[in-house]
Amino acid sequence: MMDDRSSKLILVPILAVLFVMIGYQYICPAGSNSCYFKDDSPPKQPSKFNFTERDLDRHVEFNIKGDDVIVFLHIQKTGGTTFGRHLVRNIRLEQPCDCKPGQKKCTCHRPGKEESWLFSRFSTGWSCGLHADWTELTNCVPVIMDKDKEAQRNIRNFYYITMLRDPVSRYLSEWKHVQRGATWKTALHMCDGRSPTQDELPTCYNGDDWSGVTLTEFMNCPSNLANNRQVRMLADLSLVGCYNLSSMNESQRNHILLSSAMSNLKNMAFYGLTEFQRKTQYLFERTFSLRFIAAFTQINSTRAANVDLSEPVRRRIEELNYLDVQLYEYAKDLFLQRFQFTRQREHQEVRLKRHHAVCMHVLNQIIEDHLMLIRLQSNIYV
Repeated sequence: MMDDRSSKLILVPILAVLFVMIGYQYICPAGSNSCYFKDDSPPKQPSKFNFTERDLDRHVEFNIKGDDVIVFLHIQKTGGTTFGRHLVRNIRLEQPCDCKPGQKKCTCHRPGKEESWLFSRFSTGWSCGLHADWTELTNCVPVIMDKDKEAQRNIRNFYYITMLRDPVSRYLSEWKHVQRGATWKTALHMCDGRSPTQDELPTCYNGDDWSGVTLTEFMNCPSNLANNRQVRMLADLSLVGCYNLSSMNESQRNHILLSSAMSNLKNMAFYGLTEFQRKTQYLFERTFSLRFIAAFTQINSTRAANVDLSEPVRRRIEELNYLDVQLYEYAKDLFLQRFQFTRQREHQEVRLKRHHAVCMHVLNQIIEDHLMLIRLQSNIYV
């Protein structure tokens, strides 16, 4: 009789524990959203572009110890020099890049290998030409990286990244840079196996450079590569006959260029915006699971910002760069949506882990209490 009673008393807490465990799994099943706390993130911003979750989720499994390569497409006057230095000097790595004083390039080898994981100005130099664009890089980088036969046997992932900037600010910055003597005349502009002819890409100046050029003169050159530079450098120029403007009408060419640039930008592993340094840092870190040592700094006092523009001149610059204006609107919308998506998901994961930890703590406490009760009951009936 006493054994039956004892068995029943022991069975009660065991059943209670099983009930709690079953109830927990029912209320909070693994992988579900049912245990999320109320989302206190700001509401989603209205958008004119229909981006999918796949467009917003840019996390990649970057294998720095394997064969993966980050390729930095450096567009002039987008803050690319600053960002490029972050890549070689400011990432927390098992084997940091070796940057020697007085040398422009750093050695960014994988742990245990004499091979670079980064293709950029400050690591491999201008190996595909000065400020190589999307058309040049996608044709050149795989060849450069797979020169030796051992590398050719490996399947690589090339993760392309870039920086964009407000088109008016970028254009003014390029004008000021050219005014000081910059030319980039050694750029190859390779497309379909050749550089453009002088007729296809006439120069805007006579002599060695365009030093002292006024903004009006800069705007009046129809072949000025500053016009819509961001779209041209992100598009597949093979689709429009490269620099041969006679291959199709201007309207068709512009439509193809803009569509191609938008598509290539969206499909890149990552891009940042000069105007959003901290968000750029955040998204890069979450995309590649890498962390920077020091925080990015937002610098708004630039040469472009100090140019006093009249409204007619601003409108003229926007007209000259109307493809870049459309690309930047698209890029900014996608960038901010990616930031919001990534941050919300990160907050949800933190809250879910915290909630599960609390649930497990309560469950463990119940189990401990019932085990203590069983021991007490056992002592009573001994």
